[in-house]
Amino acid sequence: MQFPESWLRAFADPDMESQALADCLTMAGLEVEEAESAAPPFSGVVVARIAGVEPHPNADKLRVCRVDDGSGELLQIVCGAPNAAEGLKVPLARLGARLPGGFAIGKAKMRGIESFGMLCSSRELGLSQEHDGLLVLDDALPEGQDIREALDLDDTVFTLKLTPNRADCLSILGVAREVSALTGAALTLPEYTPVPVTLDERLPVEVKDKDLCGRFAGRVIRGVNARAQTPAWMKARLERAGQRSLSVLVDISNYVMLELGRPSHVFDLDKIQGSLEVRWARKGEQITLLNGQTLALEPDVGVIVAGDVPESLAGIMGGEATSVTLDTTNIYLETAYWHPEAIMGKARRYRFGSEASHRFERGVDFSSIPEHIERITRLIVDICGGSVGPVDDLCVALPPRNPVGMRLSRCQRVLGVDVTHDEAASIFTRLQLPFTVEGETFVVTPPAYRFDLSIEEDLIEEVARVHGFENIPDVPPVAEARMNVPLEVQRSPHELRQAIASREYQEVINFSFVEEAWEKEWVGNADPIRLLNPIASHLSVMRSSLIPGLVANIVHNAKHRQSRVRVFELGRVFARDAEVKDADLHVAGIRQPQYLAGAAWGPAFQEQWGVPVRQVDFFDVKKDVEVLMGAKADALVCKADQHPLLHPGRGARLVFEGRPIGWLGELHPRWVQESGLAHAPVVFELDAQAVSQARLAQAGDLSRQPVVVRDLAVWAGVDVEYQSLLDTLHKTIAAEASLAIVREIRLFDVWRDTSAGQQATEKSLALRFWLQDAEATLDDQRVEQCIHRLLDALVRTHGVRQRA
Repeated sequence: MQFPESWLRAFADPDMESQALADCLTMAGLEVEEAESAAPPFSGVVVARIAGVEPHPNADKLRVCRVDDGSGELLQIVCGAPNAAEGLKVPLARLGARLPGGFAIGKAKMRGIESFGMLCSSRELGLSQEHDGLLVLDDALPEGQDIREALDLDDTVFTLKLTPNRADCLSILGVAREVSALTGAALTLPEYTPVPVTLDERLPVEVKDKDLCGRFAGRVIRGVNARAQTPAWMKARLERAGQRSLSVLVDISNYVMLELGRPSHVFDLDKIQGSLEVRWARKGEQITLLNGQTLALEPDVGVIVAGDVPESLAGIMGGEATSVTLDTTNIYLETAYWHPEAIMGKARRYRFGSEASHRFERGVDFSSIPEHIERITRLIVDICGGSVGPVDDLCVALPPRNPVGMRLSRCQRVLGVDVTHDEAASIFTRLQLPFTVEGETFVVTPPAYRFDLSIEEDLIEEVARVHGFENIPDVPPVAEARMNVPLEVQRSPHELRQAIASREYQEVINFSFVEEAWEKEWVGNADPIRLLNPIASHLSVMRSSLIPGLVANIVHNAKHRQSRVRVFELGRVFARDAEVKDADLHVAGIRQPQYLAGAAWGPAFQEQWGVPVRQVDFFDVKKDVEVLMGAKADALVCKADQHPLLHPGRGARLVFEGRPIGWLGELHPRWVQESGLAHAPVVFELDAQAVSQARLAQAGDLSRQPVVVRDLAVWAGVDVEYQSLLDTLHKTIAAEASLAIVREIRLFDVWRDTSAGQQATEKSLALRFWLQDAEATLDDQRVEQCIHRLLDALVRTHGVRQRA
């Protein structure tokens, strides 16, 4: 919300400086994000009148102007502006003036003619980007007056950062109400004097859907001059509020929206065919909006139709077919109360926004519609003329104003301040909140413009705001402080991040809401959790996996010429689960586990002369996961399995102590191609809880005996998994005490007979064993017996045979 301070002070003018006023608003919850002058610093610029214009003798595009700056002598100024003409009032930068950017004005000679100053455009004064000609000033301004004073350029422009619940402050009137309550300054309201009705003409309107529109008002105005000029005072206020002046009828509508928080729409009456109907859209209907966008409508979008043709998107934007132009002479002025639930998120679905939808989806005052339509009418008639018809005001379904109670004792306990009964009553009175007192309970009936007052804590917040957060004393807690010592085996989220970051991964934080296609196609989630009010139309569902977001990060980096990317994210995912009940951190029916996911793409190592370039593969990332698991990595098992995100033959389910905890593998070729990547990223995703429990270190004696290393190569069927062989070996070792001397087993070679082609039925697996006894040196006989026993177990279980 942006507005000039002078406009605010026209409603409430407290006796305080601009900075003090900004601080007051900020401490009351209306954060003033910026407070800057309406124009950048400059000096020496005055109002001047062009007394005469002659062509430059040596340049076709230059003119020699005689300028009256109020000093009593005409100045000679050489100017190249195309609109320089006799009689115009324009800004003049005198000799010695300093323009924005530190540009100093001095005497100059242009094509042989001396110039004693410079006539200025809006851009040269830093007022706008307009530079097609000189800035034309009001004829009533006296020559010689400082331009900053004449145009009030020292006016401060405030930018408020409002929270979504304070829709009542999306207007000058709303902010002025706050200023009045906080400072005690008198509140001055605009005139709502009804305009005399001179026409007996109405446009029939029917509100068919009460859950869409609660109140609808409109009137016919004939004979307006749409080519009238927007008054300079209105144009200045609009521009300083961030609105561009378009045409007088549009400007008036925008002005009242900023002034009173009342969005309205002006139809060209002659373009409306038949009566108006307010209803939900029908499947297949289309509308072309004022921004030129053509939309295919859904049944949950409201429309105003004429002759069964949609002419306006209810509460969001008008249609192009009935828009006003400079040739419009007859109009229909409409303003309404649209239920916030009916407008919420609809504009974002179509990937645009509007000032009207921003207000309506948060709640707009529904009680003052007649007064506000009179205010708009008065401005139109005063500026554009015209004859006015009666107001049609249809009240069909206004929201109830349910009383809210606040116990004074509860307020004192929450704030830690002894707020008295009289002080609470004074605060509610200053905030214009009607109330009654029942014992120690204040029962407040929220006014029609306050949609944020529904529970006791809301009223306590109002008391705190006006009492002053800065006036609440800082006191230490009185409860005994006890340290919660974490378990040694519990790894914090920070430790998990540190562990994976040590493997060259960089942390990212992605949105928890993602594209629906990601969930349905990439993850295979046929029933994703939908958002009721998405921030963007394509971010409409909650994620059930972190991997698609990481792939998007890689794609973004690849497009920016990054050749090696390692990213990870620790965050929550969301999945349906009927067994989940309501709790402090959970919603019934929705499971929200925390996952840790990573993705690696590009060369396995940083570029260096001693290492050949190769792309990262499954086993590189598997090692990263094992390092992440720490001492418990030996209990992690990779089981070949299928996942929509992963390559059919290069993906595995991660199993830890018999329980699935995640996935690891190359991205599916389909998604690699769709993402436009030259190589497949390798991704993993783990249940963070599974890796948060570390294994407590156990002290043990180091053996002084030498380690014996033996190799064993076997032929196994091509379908036999190495993991199954390893499981058999571990079970055999655990079952026989004599095999406890086996300390470690590793696979170091896999070989296939390539000459057999696709007909090969066996593969050679070479295993290396490390053996050691804690008490005695191993002899060859004991080692051979051990290896023979392990080979026998593999033969009996998997049918392998020893390779010669």
